Amino acid sequence: MLLKQLMDVYEVIDRADASGSLVKELLESYGGKNITVKKITGEKGSTDFVKIKIEGKNGKSKGGDAPTIGILGRLGGIGARPVMTGMVSDADGAMVALSVAAKILDMQNKGDYLEGDVIVGTHICPDAPTQPHEPVPFMGSPVDMATVNKEEISDEMDAILSIDTTKGNKVINTRGFAISPTVKEGYILKVSSDLLTFMEITTGKLPAVFPLSIQDITPYGNDLYHLNSILQPATATSAPVVGIAITTEVPVPGCATGASHFIDMEAAGRFSLEVAKAFGKNQCDFYDKEEFGKIISKYGEMKHFQTFGK
Repeated sequence: MLLKQLMDVYEVIDRADASGSLVKELLESYGGKNITVKKITGEKGSTDFVKIKIEGKNGKSKGGDAPTIGILGRLGGIGARPVMTGMVSDADGAMVALSVAAKILDMQNKGDYLEGDVIVGTHICPDAPTQPHEPVPFMGSPVDMATVNKEEISDEMDAILSIDTTKGNKVINTRGFAISPTVKEGYILKVSSDLLTFMEITTGKLPAVFPLSIQDITPYGNDLYHLNSILQPATATSAPVVGIAITTEVPVPGCATGASHFIDMEAAGRFSLEVAKAFGKNQCDFYDKEEFGKIISKYGEMKHFQTFGK
């Protein structure tokens, strides 16, 4: 259960003066040590990037060989002040990622250690801009997507879970969370059977998978439609990326307040934690490496989809 951690994170996020330093203090209270906070200012304001590395008992940071998983909380901002008062729906990704970090630290305090390192990254902005989008308005970001990717993604990550509110659409019609097919180097691959199994176990329900188009895995700023930013990390890494979408049955604006559901965030966080446990033990594959090699040999590389194209 991550309900306590979610409540703790909520208390430092749902405030007009929310900041990276407050988040850092919270994680330090759980025993976090390797935490960085970096304030970056863009054309539409500023945001605090927060990153924490939690060492595993056989992780690379200790000279071990266990793989490292990245868990990213993707969003435009946790608030849209002064237009909206309070935490917006778009904050769900940050809430979940930070709660997973707090839970792993709490586990360590109680004697349970994951095998591999876990790197959690997100950013904190209580007054992000909004922007028009169909079918409902999106949250904007005070900084561009290239900056977000640069600050949140690390070369140490062997696989990435990208957690993002994905409610402003008409193609996902389930309440809770859904996962994406694995995206790697411009390819949309088949859905990981291991991840589907963990989703069944943690939810007790049939797994939900959301659709992707090629547009969704290309970089923001290329003048193409995107479902949202959930797969943007895939444009900036060679590691396999899977999106974890916090979802609703009907379109809900990212800038809406009162639209975050703790039970859905807790389920997504619990799923992410179980995946992190298994990934560090090499017991969870995001993609079939042998088949990916065959795809490349037959059809060539598709890395140009990670760029702005012509």
